[in-house]
Amino acid sequence: MEGSVDFGVYVHIPFCRHRCDYCAFATFTDRDEVIPNYLNALATEIARAVESGMPRATSIFVGGGTPTRVPPTALMTALSGVPRTADCEFTIECNPDDVTAEMMRVFADGGVNRLSFGVQSMQDHVLKSLGRTHDPANVVKALAFARGAGIDDINLDIIYGVHGESVDDWRRTVNATLELGPTHVSAYGLTVEAGTPLADDPARHPDDDVQAEMYELVDDLLTAAGMANYEVSNWSRPGHECRHNRVYWSQGDYLGFGSAAHSHRAGRRWWNVRTPDRFIELIDAGKSAESAGESLDDEARRIEGLQLSLRTTSGVPEESFDAEDLQMMGDLLSVENGRARLTRAGRLLANEVALRLK
Repeated sequence: MEGSVDFGVYVHIPFCRHRCDYCAFATFTDRDEVIPNYLNALATEIARAVESGMPRATSIFVGGGTPTRVPPTALMTALSGVPRTADCEFTIECNPDDVTAEMMRVFADGGVNRLSFGVQSMQDHVLKSLGRTHDPANVVKALAFARGAGIDDINLDIIYGVHGESVDDWRRTVNATLELGPTHVSAYGLTVEAGTPLADDPARHPDDDVQAEMYELVDDLLTAAGMANYEVSNWSRPGHECRHNRVYWSQGDYLGFGSAAHSHRAGRRWWNVRTPDRFIELIDAGKSAESAGESLDDEARRIEGLQLSLRTTSGVPEESFDAEDLQMMGDLLSVENGRARLTRAGRLLANEVALRLK
């Protein structure tokens, strides 16, 4: 782990006020009473990792769930034990409805220098279709509070392909997003996850052709505004690419803390128990919270590395595809200086293209 150029830390905060219809993450709306004990257990798990020689983090990402659901001072106290480099990218996911000026000051004082806001849409009826409860007007206020605290590196998450969302609705959301002046935008096509209310309602499932049109639209609008696509679903202004995500995409090493958090080291992946109650119980008993893990053999790890790199502007070595496949997929891949990269048409079919990697 010490040999990695970058080393990431992920912290999972599994608490939410409301569970969205499309969400399949390990989040809970009925566990608020364990928040203090959970944060104490989180601090303990971090302290043990430090004692075991955990390297300094080049990036920290606090996700969920809803990190802004817990008291900000208590959260920053729990995270204060994470050793980090002087230039560490420190991101916290935020629900716009939770954000206050004081919260942003606490985050900034604790070293947070990047925020990711779950916007999803700037259209009320689309948010309702998603099962989201926040008010788009609160996004504007939240960003003002963040910038007032000196945090200017801001990602906005948006989702396209929602039932009842027209292409014009999506255009308005993207334009409203750009008006907010983010340094980074993540735009995801709505996916149907098993076990969610969305999965149980086929009438609300997204249409592939409409999603493709919406993807091309967001790419056009963001690119015209000076944001470059550097991974299939991610655009940024120059120098504002997400350092933490790049750890994942490059198969780098990272440690996950908290319930359901995942970790990786040199081809071995492992993950913690799913529920906060069980996580607290194990940590308080002096035990590991690890639930299970897996180790990839060299070939599986090589292919996974190519699949991840293909999604980025780095692309893959030209020889990662058979010559006949390269010719057949000429409109999906561009080849230059020995590297094969997805075209925009290829990004729409990235999973299918990846199946032909060798």
